[in-house]
Amino acid sequence: MLRLPSRFWSWPVMISMAMGSLVPHCHATTSASDPAILLDQAESLQRKDHSRFVQILAQIHNEVPHLTPEERWRFSYLDAWKNAFEGNYSKSETQLHKVIDHADSAILVAKASALLLTNLGINRRYEEAFTLANRLTAELPQIRDPGARYLVLMNLSQMLDFSGQTDLALKYARMMEDSIPPGETRCLPLNLQIAALYNSKQLTSADPKLQQTVDVCTAAQRPVATNSTWLVLSSLYLDENQPRKAMELLDRIGPSVRTNQYHDHMLSAQVERAQAHAKLGNDNEARKAALSAVAMSRPGDISEWLMVAYQLLYQIEKKQGHSAAALAYYEHYVVQDKGYLNDVSARALAYQVAQQHMLVQRLETEKLSKQNNILRLQQALDTKAVETSRLYITLLLVILASIVLWLFRLKRSQLRFMRLSHRDGLTGILNHQHFITEAGRVLRLLEKKLGHACLISIDLDHFKRVNDTYGHAMGDVVLKLAVAICQQHLRPSDLFGRLGGEEFGILLHDCSRKQGLDIANRIRIAIGTTPMEQDGSGVSISASVGLASTDTSGYELQRLCKEADSALYRAKRAGRNRVIADTEDGNLVEA
Repeated sequence: MLRLPSRFWSWPVMISMAMGSLVPHCHATTSASDPAILLDQAESLQRKDHSRFVQILAQIHNEVPHLTPEERWRFSYLDAWKNAFEGNYSKSETQLHKVIDHADSAILVAKASALLLTNLGINRRYEEAFTLANRLTAELPQIRDPGARYLVLMNLSQMLDFSGQTDLALKYARMMEDSIPPGETRCLPLNLQIAALYNSKQLTSADPKLQQTVDVCTAAQRPVATNSTWLVLSSLYLDENQPRKAMELLDRIGPSVRTNQYHDHMLSAQVERAQAHAKLGNDNEARKAALSAVAMSRPGDISEWLMVAYQLLYQIEKKQGHSAAALAYYEHYVVQDKGYLNDVSARALAYQVAQQHMLVQRLETEKLSKQNNILRLQQALDTKAVETSRLYITLLLVILASIVLWLFRLKRSQLRFMRLSHRDGLTGILNHQHFITEAGRVLRLLEKKLGHACLISIDLDHFKRVNDTYGHAMGDVVLKLAVAICQQHLRPSDLFGRLGGEEFGILLHDCSRKQGLDIANRIRIAIGTTPMEQDGSGVSISASVGLASTDTSGYELQRLCKEADSALYRAKRAGRNRVIADTEDGNLVEA
């Protein structure tokens, strides 16, 4: 299972560990009155003693009228750091923009830009964050100060890993390792490399880089960073189906995780413990650990860890025949799964949009340059003899053609990007977000003309068993073939989308309940009777289908989705490989 860097590092912890360690530590004294000395003391205590750091900032605040312009901007930057650390991102962002726009120090501007990148990432303003990341990448060769360069590289590495650009994230993490400033160690660069390697599936539990990172961070007295690497190793053990090793490692690092009270690590350790118990067949212990993880969450939290916890609870309750509890946990799992996938899609989309904007700006610059060349050529034509005019006109046409070609390529790239943003990368059908948007639009149109529609929810039975038995390559083949089978029974006006994993949604346009049941049953039979093979390996698969109709559920998409999902769950509970729909009187109809 893919784990993003946020599983091991949160933005505030990364910034507090790195930024506070980039200056030599000194002992603050209450008698110091020189603003420059107070600023040095405050910066040295960012990570070491936050309460004392805040006290010194309050002391400097009284000296603001006596500060030089450079000292005032430095104070504004430190105050913005404090506000970000304490969660006041709005105030911090305002201060950082002022520093970036007005400070004369290039070093201070670079540090403020790096911190602003963190704020934007925390608040999920991904498009702005990647636009800023592009600017910092362009300015990186001009950043000479070791501390500022280190911070910029750190934030670029984490932001790119956050968006799935693991190769670039690894590159910047290695650049960090090659340019460590005085007072810093290889701990943070190695941790970022571990995260990028893990997310790009280039890491195994036997990789010596894991132990190397643990040794470096232990020597540097960075327990949070050390635990982060141990938790990566535990995840690798689980991915490699070695639950006993994972459990032994979690027991060993448990006291350190509890002592440091880092929320993400406590949550991930509990979920990994639940996964290990589940793989070992200890369902009761797995339930306890998963419930403990759920209890740590705050209202409205969306994370992959919570998604895994609810999925485990659903599977355990379902296995033990507790249908009501299983359904409740499944609903929580769906919320977490969809929220997590939406956030991942938003990050990837923002990264691509930022790249497109940068491409447009580059092309606009090239276009203006070429237009200037055209004007110079036109002036030259006035001074040339008639016998050379045809040559210049030909050259002019070539340049104009090149501009048209560039614009055509840009437009084609934008159209292709728009298509890709609406489609699922594996199957080519609508992705979850676009399917929901289009389904809502179609239902509103049908409601105006009193048309009919059916919403079908399809889930491939025991699909995890296919991945576990035959591998993910066969799983991808099964998903693609199942999509192809469905498309054979759909009309051009029907909407077809992948809702996540092995779950699909279909909106049948201008379709009565009876017609919808017939189509759903034909799809189910076709999936169950079509052989699925790859490289000589064959696999049988079936599908459970739930149906909801506007005849009884109305035209509200949320209600249709809820009732179709409810019918799907009942189909699975009734033995799978069947179609179930709600009737007008609230009973079930099985096709």
